[in-house]
Amino acid sequence: MPSTILIVDDSRTVRTMVRQALEADHHQVIEATDGVAALAALDMGPADLVITDVNMPEMDGLKLVRALRDRPGYRFTPILVLTTESGDEIKQRGREAGATGWLVKPFNPDQLRKTVEHVSRRRQP
Repeated sequence: MPSTILIVDDSRTVRTMVRQALEADHHQVIEATDGVAALAALDMGPADLVITDVNMPEMDGLKLVRALRDRPGYRFTPILVLTTESGDEIKQRGREAGATGWLVKPFNPDQLRKTVEHVSRRRQP
């Protein structure tokens, strides 16, 4: 089922690759370059799912996850972290912040699409 997905990454190349993968499944994609821009984008309209990098200027991805979980409308929204970070400690910090899942760059577009489909089906009310 197509949904609106917010991609948050300071790399234009990564945002483009994620956009292309998701638009293949007819998702509407919104882009932001960091957590501050992501929150501003969500003030303009809601997203059904968020995909964020960790290392970004202004507000990193884990702070963004925490900020989203503090918003009533995003308590159960799937949030995927897509980053080069793959250590157990950072993944644990992501889970504690409220991330739904973790994908490591470089990513496989088909795996990204399958993960998005999977977490979208599991979304809680």
